[in-house]
Amino acid sequence: MPQMTFVEQDGTEHTVDAPVGLSVLEIAHKHDVDLEGACEGSLACATCHVVVDPAWADRLSAPTDDEEDMLDLAFGLEKTSRLGCQIVMTEALDGLVVRLPSKA
Repeated sequence: MPQMTFVEQDGTEHTVDAPVGLSVLEIAHKHDVDLEGACEGSLACATCHVVVDPAWADRLSAPTDDEEDMLDLAFGLEKTSRLGCQIVMTEALDGLVVRLPSKA
């Protein structure tokens, strides 16, 4: 099974099983990672904002216009910011690393 790593604000890393077909948001919830997802993955908020490790950013499909619009609402936006609900795990993403942005 593929795995991915969540990096908390303090640098703590959590490498978890990441079933193919689940979104990064769903994987976070499955493993009790603190990623909110207030709209439950319906692309109506930016509370599942993650920062994709630059080594992985180009391996993801480009964000849709709707995702870009929601990202505009995210705090601490960075060049590789994405919404966790829009990144769906595949075998090719085995080893994906995302950082949880600061909430302040």
